[in-house]
Amino acid sequence: VAQGYAAASAREMAIAAGQLPDPTLTVGINNLPINGPDSFSLTRDFMTMRSIGVMQQFTRGDKREARAARFDREAEAAQAGRTSALANLQRETALAWLDRYYQERIRDALTAQRDEARLQVEAADAAYRGGRGSQADVFSARMVVAQLDDRIVQADRLVATAINRLARWVGDAANRPLGAAPNTDVFSVDWAKLEDHVSHHPQLELLLRQEQVARAEVESAQTNKRSDWSAELMYSQRGPAYSNMISINFSIPWQLDRGNRQDRELAAKLAIIDQLQAQRDEATREHVADVRSWLLQWQSTRDRLVRYDSSIVPLSAERTRAALAGYRGGSGSLSAVLEARRMEIDTVLEHIRLEMDIAGVWAQLEYLIPAKGELK
Repeated sequence: VAQGYAAASAREMAIAAGQLPDPTLTVGINNLPINGPDSFSLTRDFMTMRSIGVMQQFTRGDKREARAARFDREAEAAQAGRTSALANLQRETALAWLDRYYQERIRDALTAQRDEARLQVEAADAAYRGGRGSQADVFSARMVVAQLDDRIVQADRLVATAINRLARWVGDAANRPLGAAPNTDVFSVDWAKLEDHVSHHPQLELLLRQEQVARAEVESAQTNKRSDWSAELMYSQRGPAYSNMISINFSIPWQLDRGNRQDRELAAKLAIIDQLQAQRDEATREHVADVRSWLLQWQSTRDRLVRYDSSIVPLSAERTRAALAGYRGGSGSLSAVLEARRMEIDTVLEHIRLEMDIAGVWAQLEYLIPAKGELK
């Protein structure tokens, strides 16, 4: 919204800059005696005149057009700033939403594991009372539940922090239940055409518009090497015994030191263009490198997630089942069951964190450039 107002301001200034300066109204008294018999008389001395006049500066048309064009470029730069702000808003909102989504997933996973651990406490307690287990097994099972309760408290804090972060972007809607997560396996743009997409990065667009503003300032500086001229018309009234008079004057600035004024100003504007071009080239290389890094990270983490889905998560679940079966059959210990369950919990949580990492990188890439329909 702020960038929209900045663009509107620049457009209004573009119209104002294309107009001639306001005329100047002058009123005065010339040649008023201050001593002698005619002192401070407006009518007795033939040289005393009461004057009223108007002066107009005639700014060259090309100069006014250059000044208006500069503000037009500023409006375009403000619009580019709006696009950059929109991209940042979308990206940060998506990251905050995904953070809450996966923090809630982690909390739910811990809660489910705590319920399983409580059943294990009951089983250990029953085995101890039946003479098939030790009191140490009961305490070990209860300690696992206590540890899970502590991790759930931490998870609740992270969920609350994520909701607060989301509320910074969407207000009270942050407390509403979340919908389904987006598909983080696909993008709305084809990143095989990396350079083409990065060239539309909002920050690069903003730098390009700022460069165009600088070029418009160069055009304005070049027109300043040609002076404007002014015309003044004055009507002077004298005493009743004397004729009234009019005066017409023309003036133009005398550029005596153009090499150290107008030429220096033009050189400074040209240097700013070189500066912005260098900054844009550097920003382009930086964003290309960032996107390539994110794509590599996204692909690598997806490969890890495939391994977790295909082998690591199923194997950890099988180990827990095997340890539990051995314990129930009297051939295994409760400590083996608890260790297997602890590793299974860590594996499940790591799986969720991998999904979170993929989603975070996906959001960085998906919302790098706002969709065209969202720029209005």
